[in-house]
Order: sequence, then C-alpha cells, then structure tokens
Amino acid sequence: LVTGVGTQLTLTPDKYELAQNYPNPFNPTTKINFSLPKQGFVSLKIFDVTGREVAKLVNEVRPSGVFSVDFNGADFASGVYFYRIEAQDFIDTKRMVLVK
Repeated sequence: LVTGVGTQLTLTPDKYELAQNYPNPFNPTTKINFSLPKQGFVSLKIFDVTGREVAKLVNEVRPSGVFSVDFNGADFASGVYFYRIEAQDFIDTKRMVLVK
C-alpha cells in the first residue's frame, strides 16, 4: 500500500528542500517532508537499489508550502531505497532503509 496524498504544513518557505525521511530506518511507514517556495509541478518517486521506480508518491501541481507525505513500505522487501524529488529546476535524492 502506497500513500502519497500529503498534507500542507506551513506558510511559504524561501527555498526548495527535501528533508530526510523520519523515522529512518523504518518499518513499515515513514514520513517524507519537502518544501516548495512557489507553485509548480512536483514529482516524488521511490526507487530500489537497482534504480527501478517502485512507487510514485506525488505527481501533480502543488502550491507553495511545506508538505508531508507518508510512505508505507509494507508491500516492499527490506533494504535500501532512494526517494527523489523533481520540482522546477530543483532535483534532490535521499536514501532510506526499510527494515522488517
């Protein structure tokens, strides 16, 4: 089960940011926060260690703000995963560990 609806948390931030997921390591759920200083199309995807896309949490236009997205890894194997955001010219990738 993948959940990616997300919640807007605060007012307009001054820069793009992808935070480290929490908790990390996780089992089976974790939160991924990101900040958008302006409205635009956002893509937030999960990849396995081979680079294969395994989940798409966000794939839509979002307003400016700080957002929190839940990822449920219950249907995924233990291991290292990467999550990547693309928003305007901002691209960032972080590592997370699912431990079952």
